[in-house]
Amino acid sequence: MSFFEVVRFSLRGLSANKLRSSLTMLGILIGVAAVILLVAVGNGSAKAVSDRIEALGTNTITVMSTGRGGSSSTSLTKDMADALVDPVLAPDVRTVSPVVSSNSATMAYEGSDHSVATFVGTTPAWFAASSTPVGRGAAFTQADVDSGRRVVVIGQTVAEELFPGVDPIDKQVTVGGALFTIVGVLETKSSTGFQDSNDTAVAPLTAVQQVLTGYGALTSIIVEASDPDKVDAVQGQVSTILNQKLDVAANSTSTPYRIQNASSLLETQTETADTFTTLLGAVAAISLLVGGIGITNIMLVTVTERTREIGIRKALGAPRRVILTQFLIEATLLSVIGGALGVAAALIGSQFEIVGVKPVIVPSSIGLAVGVSIAIGLFFGGLPAARAARLRPIDALRYE
Repeated sequence: MSFFEVVRFSLRGLSANKLRSSLTMLGILIGVAAVILLVAVGNGSAKAVSDRIEALGTNTITVMSTGRGGSSSTSLTKDMADALVDPVLAPDVRTVSPVVSSNSATMAYEGSDHSVATFVGTTPAWFAASSTPVGRGAAFTQADVDSGRRVVVIGQTVAEELFPGVDPIDKQVTVGGALFTIVGVLETKSSTGFQDSNDTAVAPLTAVQQVLTGYGALTSIIVEASDPDKVDAVQGQVSTILNQKLDVAANSTSTPYRIQNASSLLETQTETADTFTTLLGAVAAISLLVGGIGITNIMLVTVTERTREIGIRKALGAPRRVILTQFLIEATLLSVIGGALGVAAALIGSQFEIVGVKPVIVPSSIGLAVGVSIAIGLFFGGLPAARAARLRPIDALRYE
C-alpha cells in the first residue's frame, strides 16, 4: 500500500466521526492560538514600554528628587540645573532641561475645557532631549522663557479635544486663570493602554511657575549627553556637581536625588520583558499539552471502535507498519489542521487590543507553536497507533 493510500484511509477514518475529530482539533486550535497570542501580548507590552523609554532618548539621563532630608535644601532647583552646564566639570553634557510639571491643569477654550494629563514647564532644549518634536507651528524660544511669555505647545489629544476640525495655532486658551497662546502642536506619539502620550502641553518654565506650580522645587532635570557612548560619563559628572551643591559626602551611599539612565533602564526592561514573555508562552503551552492528552484519548477510542476493521486489514495482509503509519497520520492530521486553524485565529485576534495592549506577532512563535502541535500529535498518537499495530488478527476479528 502506497503512502498516499494510507493518507486517504486516514482521512476517511477522521471523517467517519466528524464531531469527535472537530472537538480534538478545537483543543489544539485553542492551545496554538493561546501560545501565539500570549507571546504576542508579552512582546506588545515590551514594545510599548520600550517605546516610552526610547522616547526619553537613549542619550539622556533624568535626575529626580527622592525627597530625602525633608527640607528645601535637598530639592532640585533651577540653580542646580544651571550648574550642570559647565564645560569644565561636565564636558560631555550637551543640554540641560529643568522641568516642572502639573498633573491637574485644566485648559479651556470658548466654553470647552479639557483636563491635560501632563502640563510641562521647561526650556526649548527639552523638545530634542525628550525626542518630542513639534509637528505644526513652532516651539517656544529661550527669549520666551526669559520673559515668562505665556505661550504653549499642545499634544495631539489636546488639539482634538479642544479644537475639533479647527487649526489651534495662534488660538488663546485659559490655564489656571491665565491666557496662553498656542504656538505649536506636537507630533503624534505612540501610546500604551495605560497613558496617552499625546495628552500633554509644554510651555516656558517661567510661565508655568508663575501660573501653576510656583517657584519651588523642580520636578526633574533632563540632561542630554553629547554622545550616546558618554551617557555613563555624564551620569558621573552630574553626580559630582549635585553632590557638591547638596553637600553630599563623597563616600555616602544615600543621596537626596535619583538618576535614571534611559539606556540602562531599556536594557533592564528588555531582560524583564523576555522573562515575562517566556513565562506567558510556558503557561499557554500547558493548553497544548492538554490538547495532546485529548488526542490520546480520542485515538484510543478510535482504535477500540475500529478493532474489527484492523483485524480484517491485517488478515488481508496489511503489515504492522501500515497500521501504525495510518493511526500516526490520523493523529498528526488532527494536530496539523487544528494548528493551522489556531494560527489563523491568532492572526485575527492580534488585530485587536488585548488588556489595553496591541499584540505583536513574532514569526518564530508561530513556527514553534505549530511545530510543537505536530510533535504532540506524533507523541500522543504513538501509544494508540502502537496498540492498533500490535493487535493480532484473530483477536481483532473476535472483538465485539
